[in-house]
Amino acid sequence: MEPTVLGSRLASGAIGPLVKKLIVSDGPGAGLVDKPVRLTRLVSFRGEQRTLTEKDVHRLAERLVRQAVDSPGEPPFTADEQPAVADALARRLLALGDLDMDDAQAVRLGHRALAKKLHDGSAAPDGLSADASFFLDSATEWACLQILEFFTRRSTFVPRTLVEQTRTQAELIARVDELLARVPRPDARDTAFERRYLPYVARRHDQITLYGVDLRDSPDRWPLEVAYLSLEATGEDDTADTDEHPAPATVRLAAEHALRGHDRVLLRGDAGSGKTTLVQWLAVTAALHEDGRIPYVLPLRSLIRAGALPAPAAFLTAVNCPLSPPEGWAERVLTAGRALVLVDGLDEIPAAARHRTRDWLLALVHAFPGNQWLLTSRPTAVRPDWLAAEGFRERALAPMRRADLTTFVRRWHTAARAEEYEPRLLDALRTQRDLARLATNPLMCGLICALHRERRGCLPTGRKELYDAALTMLLSRRDRERGMGAVDGVELGEEAQLELLQRLAYALVLSGRTEMDLDTAEGIVERCLPTVASAAGQGDAATVLRALLLRSGLLRQPAEGVVDFVHRTFQDYLGARYAVAEGHLDVLTSHADDTQWEDVIRMAVAHARPRERAALLRQLLSRDSPRLTLLALTCLAHATAVDPAVRAEAEQRAAALIPPRTTQDARSLAEAGPLVLELLPGPERLTDEEARGVTVAASLLGDEEPAGALAVLRRFRDHPDLGVRRQLVGTWGRFDTAEYAAEVLDRLDRTELHLSCGSAEQLAALAGMRPWPELAVRGARRVPDLLAAVPAADAVTSLQLSDNPHLTDLKALLPFGSLDRLWIDDCPTAGGLDHLSALPLRLFGCSGIADMTGLRALRSLTRITLGQRLPGTALTHTLPLDAPLEFLFLGAHSTDGTGLRGLQHWTGLKTLGLGPLTAEVTDDDWRAVAELPELTRLHLNAGIIRDAPRSIGRMPELPRIEVLRIPALLGTEDLSSLTPKLPNVRSVVLQNRPGRSCPLFRFAEHFPGAEVSLEHR
Repeated sequence: MEPTVLGSRLASGAIGPLVKKLIVSDGPGAGLVDKPVRLTRLVSFRGEQRTLTEKDVHRLAERLVRQAVDSPGEPPFTADEQPAVADALARRLLALGDLDMDDAQAVRLGHRALAKKLHDGSAAPDGLSADASFFLDSATEWACLQILEFFTRRSTFVPRTLVEQTRTQAELIARVDELLARVPRPDARDTAFERRYLPYVARRHDQITLYGVDLRDSPDRWPLEVAYLSLEATGEDDTADTDEHPAPATVRLAAEHALRGHDRVLLRGDAGSGKTTLVQWLAVTAALHEDGRIPYVLPLRSLIRAGALPAPAAFLTAVNCPLSPPEGWAERVLTAGRALVLVDGLDEIPAAARHRTRDWLLALVHAFPGNQWLLTSRPTAVRPDWLAAEGFRERALAPMRRADLTTFVRRWHTAARAEEYEPRLLDALRTQRDLARLATNPLMCGLICALHRERRGCLPTGRKELYDAALTMLLSRRDRERGMGAVDGVELGEEAQLELLQRLAYALVLSGRTEMDLDTAEGIVERCLPTVASAAGQGDAATVLRALLLRSGLLRQPAEGVVDFVHRTFQDYLGARYAVAEGHLDVLTSHADDTQWEDVIRMAVAHARPRERAALLRQLLSRDSPRLTLLALTCLAHATAVDPAVRAEAEQRAAALIPPRTTQDARSLAEAGPLVLELLPGPERLTDEEARGVTVAASLLGDEEPAGALAVLRRFRDHPDLGVRRQLVGTWGRFDTAEYAAEVLDRLDRTELHLSCGSAEQLAALAGMRPWPELAVRGARRVPDLLAAVPAADAVTSLQLSDNPHLTDLKALLPFGSLDRLWIDDCPTAGGLDHLSALPLRLFGCSGIADMTGLRALRSLTRITLGQRLPGTALTHTLPLDAPLEFLFLGAHSTDGTGLRGLQHWTGLKTLGLGPLTAEVTDDDWRAVAELPELTRLHLNAGIIRDAPRSIGRMPELPRIEVLRIPALLGTEDLSSLTPKLPNVRSVVLQNRPGRSCPLFRFAEHFPGAEVSLEHR
């Protein structure tokens, strides 16, 4: 509610007679003329001349409020607040009788100060709206004005003071009434217009248009709310410039919050980075949210064509808005500080007009402070401090991140109702590096999505078609379809721009760099201009280069005096185009060993004529290098026509490499680099061994190309093979923790699969996945934190805890009520093993714990693995006597004090494992082994064979042993001494130490009647 509306409802002619009832009609007598009269004797509801009761004052206040509410025009506040306002006004009027002052003091105080005393002297109203509170304050002031007027007219007042005060009050009332008469009382026209204007803005800007793309089945307009992507804006935080931090810090915030904390922002962004889309989003958001902001979207390319830049009254007509606002509406909005002024496209107008635009914008800013102002521009249009002196903060739109790209693709396909094409495109963007490098802003992402859908889920067979479409869009069609003309007097056609750009690109490719000095770029353009007739007459090299920087969308200035391409992939594409045009094929092949030239060579194959393609591919194949063979294979995807013999040779050679059939083959393949990811097949039609090889190769490339490697691995997340699933779990640490957990791990079949968590991020990701029955947790973790991270403790059946100094009393593990396998390694303060008897444990293993005395209480165990010194002098002093043990492994130091004495107590033992023991095995120890009636499996660490030959020499004949397992082989051991000791062995499993090879034939001859196999590590 405007103040003038409230004042007009309480004009003196209406309020005077009502307020007069508050004052007694006769003075106390002539004898009091020489001194003022106390207010308590002048009010009609106090003192000896009381004519009103407090109830009457309340009724009087109700009449005042009702008269204001019932007057014509918009109500000053909602009807349900009327009783509360009347009650509050009555309390303020009654407070007049409590003031400790006389009539002269009240007159000197003035009506506003008197009203404030009444406000302070009465209880504050609760729950009133802003409009109702404003009305109450205004009514109080007007009542005080009339009350003071009555005081000045009393016969008891000093005549001189009476005359003077009467003149002053009458003049004041007259002036206020004159002001009210002169200012027209606003009606609901502004509000009514805004109710039409805001939905119009929301509808008009609720579509994203993809200019420059001409596709049959893909629309060029998308709903903003579906396709909008929140990007980041970066800039300097001036508030961080302190004595402790003399340099301003860089801030990163969501682009739609660019105006948060600053009312004036200059937003820079490359072509297609989303500047105009952000302007639309801000406009639509302001229009749909009732926060009082009125958005004005002012595209400079449209305004400048009209000549003079518009005054506020012409904002809407300048952008062809069909709505006609009330006269003076825009100025009233700006004066009230309610406007959000979005000026888009400073780079789209000539340089001379930019200075005029700055003057126009600053004139508006100074004339109408308190509003929000956003100006957008490409980075090179104006210098960095162009508006800094006027309080404008600079922000720059950041390139899309990988997560942004995924979000954009998903929203685009949702908007296009083409969800079936989404997964294939996401995989292509993850595995094809040149494609991913192209998709770094919403414009290029939209083009790729549209082309992919147009071709029913397949991108062009070669990237050339995609790049050609992108270049046409950026270099000509986009500006033309947006109504852009020549900027700064330079208008270059698509071919002229390509000719200049490809020479700059080739110079960068040859130098092995991605940026060059501005002077060097000008020199290249200057040498090229005489051969490009359409550009030669439009200015010197500096002018033409500036036009390319400003409008091509391909070149930019990342720093003062430096030029580069916005995407490396465009540099490679254009450099290859020029190399082929100039016949520099030998230059290309001479750099084939340099991985930086891979994309240049592939694009050269795309540009080359058939004979040139064949020559390039033959030279690559002639090197007989796995990497160049694979490079030749990837080139085939970019060639429309290739000599059949060359194609067959490339495919035949590549077939020997892909898919890899062993872990070693996978490691060798991964050495060829990330281009392998584009070629890895599967999982369809792959054997389990080949599937494992593919996942190993992709895992090894996870550090170098995580997005592409993840795209390959996620294809195998439903694979049933345990080896494949173990590989997928084991490579978690090479990828983004949360993303890999969601994309791969959470989809895996958990059967016989355990998950290892070694970081806080992995433990946090664990909480968001389906329960894992088998877990391994490394590092300092308190048990309550571990329990909080496990989705369901009762679902955990296997748990391994290692390197954890916080693990003390093992009683804390009892919430894992279903636990049947537990390993505790290198937890030096862990104790209280006896508490674990409450769990259904079948397997327990430990090494490096504080106290093992409670192990005897674990009577349900069938398997025990130990790797530390045992207390006592026999195994029976530590191990649970009543446990039905079937498996026992004794590792380093475990037999230092006990040997194998008492082992024969566990007659049900079927498997005995002897690790890298630090004490020799005695004759008595072997006799205890020989007495075990059920023992058929023996695991013998190769370290015993190498380092303790006397222990092996003491071994008696063990005729019941059928399976022998020997881990940690170096490949040099002599196993011949075992042959007579194990006459009935049927299976021998050998395992190499990581990094060592074991010649199987050398070992197999010692066990002629057994099946000998080798497990690679």
